[in-house]
Amino acid sequence: MKAILVTDQAAGTAGMKLAERPEPQAAINDVVVRVHASGFVPTELTWPSTWTDRLGRDRTPSIPGHELAGVVTALGYGTTGLSVGQRVFGLADWYRDGTLAEYLAIEARNLAPLPGDVDFTVGASLPISGLTAWQGLFDHGHLRAGQSVLVHGAAGAVGAIVAQLAREFGAYVIGTGRTADRQKALDFGAHEFVDLGKDVLEDAGPVDLVLDLIGGDIGKRSARLVRAGGTLVSIVGPAEARPTDGLAVDFVVEADRAQLGEIVQRVRDGRLRTNIGAVSNLDDAVAALNPTERRTGKTVIRVRP
Repeated sequence: MKAILVTDQAAGTAGMKLAERPEPQAAINDVVVRVHASGFVPTELTWPSTWTDRLGRDRTPSIPGHELAGVVTALGYGTTGLSVGQRVFGLADWYRDGTLAEYLAIEARNLAPLPGDVDFTVGASLPISGLTAWQGLFDHGHLRAGQSVLVHGAAGAVGAIVAQLAREFGAYVIGTGRTADRQKALDFGAHEFVDLGKDVLEDAGPVDLVLDLIGGDIGKRSARLVRAGGTLVSIVGPAEARPTDGLAVDFVVEADRAQLGEIVQRVRDGRLRTNIGAVSNLDDAVAALNPTERRTGKTVIRVRP
């Protein structure tokens, strides 16, 4: 099968290459999926799990990508809940070969049914962005109606879904980003926008919940915006500063079939729009994943036309 391979961490996305690899076999509780579309997060090439197994042993050459939509082609021993021929989407294990390939072996529990009226490209754009937004807002941020939410990177793949979900659940949403991101952030549901290059971030507070998708100095300054009893949720590692009288939480997104079902249902009925920045095919994936200009939104690779 065709797959994108990485072998050199220092090379980053520039070290990607398209190559032939053996088709995977389904282990116990696995399914094999014929991948139709794959999402990609550029930062995953900095994650240890891309390069080593759970015991710290080198596992290169590895196949990156952790978001997929496709069709089940085989079931492993003991696998239940899915069937051959079923359309699915989901989040692949961090430590196993990923989704930038024609086929993938994956634990069945990491997948959810993909309704027939949702395109594979859309399905592949949802798992990391949608689950990160859902878990950040509800599992870790404990969002309630009437609260205020500050979301950094509101025009990005995750931030756009955070804004839409938070607004749906009755929150007041403040998005941040660059000047060029303003209209896109507002279109995806932010009530107001803070230009991090021109506006004073501190004027946006106090808020009940901060979703930090950026980190660094912006993350540290954000801790001061959280009102008493509020929460700072980071997806970029432990917060470097904590709210004076609130919580600081960091987390790594996890696969969750029920949450994927909630997310895709919102796409079906129009409550949620995914933020896709670029679409390319597998043969052109290396170039597509090495863009020469800044993009906002998810890059999706169409593995099958």
